[in-house]
Amino acid sequence: MGFTIEDMLLVSQQKYRMKLEAGNEGWSNSISWLLMLEDVTIIRNFRGKELAVTTGLGFQTEESLLELLMLLNAQNASGLIVNTGYYIKKIPDRALQYCNENGLPLLTVPWDVYLADMIKDLSIRVFLQSSTDEQISAAFIRAIEQPEEREHYINDLLPHYDTDGTFQVILITTGTLDKMDTVERRRIAYRMQLYLTNLTHNGHFFYYDSCFVVIINALSENQVHSIVSSFQKRLVRKMPETPIWVGISSQVTDISNLRTAYLRAKAAINMARDQEKPLLYFDEMGIYKLLYSIPDKSLLQELCQSKLGPLLEYDREHHGSYADTLEMYLECGGSIQAMAARMFIHRNTIIYRMNNIKQLLGCDLETTEEKLPYLIACMIRHMK
Repeated sequence: MGFTIEDMLLVSQQKYRMKLEAGNEGWSNSISWLLMLEDVTIIRNFRGKELAVTTGLGFQTEESLLELLMLLNAQNASGLIVNTGYYIKKIPDRALQYCNENGLPLLTVPWDVYLADMIKDLSIRVFLQSSTDEQISAAFIRAIEQPEEREHYINDLLPHYDTDGTFQVILITTGTLDKMDTVERRRIAYRMQLYLTNLTHNGHFFYYDSCFVVIINALSENQVHSIVSSFQKRLVRKMPETPIWVGISSQVTDISNLRTAYLRAKAAINMARDQEKPLLYFDEMGIYKLLYSIPDKSLLQELCQSKLGPLLEYDREHHGSYADTLEMYLECGGSIQAMAARMFIHRNTIIYRMNNIKQLLGCDLETTEEKLPYLIACMIRHMK
């Protein structure tokens, strides 16, 4: 997940006497670069994940400091470092409260710290971690595409991950990621990473095959659920205007099974988009696990057409709803009374329709063996 606030604190607590004063929820925020600023002009050019550093020269009043924090939060900055002791003696309580409420890390270093040396040191660390992240991303992609070629990816992953441990894959898409230019996609990626709280060295984030991919290693399913739940809440709050779908795989053990986890996450996100669910776990998909895991989609459509073809043709010609009526019949276990209650239609009308449906299909729909293929065909009909 890049060089994070947590990483920076580990390096800087003693070396630069850095303290995290507020915004603890953002401790896992990754940093794209460090930028010195004494007014708010440059902030409009932020792309996300920038860590701002200031002496406080232009933000000596409580109102001006709050304005700075609000702008940084709106532009998805990683946080703010204030060089305290001269222009700003003490961080105001309102500023601390704002950062805590918004998960925006606010850090301080004493006035006698030479900022140029600190920024240079930390910027180099950010750059080196960025290069490492690219290497790790390439290794994970090889593990997904060629799991049997273990020697081609294992050495790059061993120093950073428990390759014999558990893995879970999260896929995220807006549906238009592949149509965006690199700059726009990177800006969204930065925002997504900031919303993945409590995930640092147990996770890795990258773009692959029209989705953002999050690989989670050696965390329990409860921990993953907590991370995903927090992520979803932040998405709704921070990006309400953007339709986003999230698919989460089941947990697998050993890096050689990462492809399995990836394909399951892909199945989950495809179903989430088809059924307009913002978030879906593979383990909650029921029999759709099998249907969305079949790579040959034409096979599914052939099965659907072979069973429902006569009803679909009848509905097209007569503007009818026989296919929907059959689906309701199967969902209700063949109970006419239950169908009448759910459809608000008289039972005699339903009996009449079902007799016509059975004639069109050439099937009495009496046994489980007769009903099951039609139920599966109805489920396929809702897949896009």
